[in-house]
Amino acid sequence: MANEDKKDFNAMLADSKDMPKFQTITDEKSIEKYGGGRMYFAPPMDYDRVMRLVPFGKLLTVGTIRDYFANTSGADFTEPITAGIFVSIVAWASYQRKDDKTPYWRTLKANGELNAKYPGGIEAQKEMLEKEGHTIIQKGRKNIKYYVKDFESVLFPL
Repeated sequence: MANEDKKDFNAMLADSKDMPKFQTITDEKSIEKYGGGRMYFAPPMDYDRVMRLVPFGKLLTVGTIRDYFANTSGADFTEPITAGIFVSIVAWASYQRKDDKTPYWRTLKANGELNAKYPGGIEAQKEMLEKEGHTIIQKGRKNIKYYVKDFESVLFPL
């Protein structure tokens, strides 16, 4: 996100944007990719609520959160683009608060990848995860990415 210092992420977090809501998709490729046509949009505050559940030493992925919302709402899947945006909003809103922090650093991208869009980028998330006992590994030569080693073994069940 750009101009983070000029945005009120807690106001964004509180804005439900007329969600939750459902949308029916008809594009055959998308239906095949996501396993159905009933798409769910969860409001930003729901992401915050779920991300707060993860205890010290445990992890979540954005995909796990999306699956949880789809299962609990009766949808085939949760919209992926807003999910990524809302997870970032949760992180930045927490960062802007003095108290009542959400442990956003425990929410990873697919395959245990760290999220460069979090406050402080990869380095800050890496530092917080290492403090909780996780090992961070680097993959790639040109397009370097960072992952939590064996993240599957410490996933928090929703």
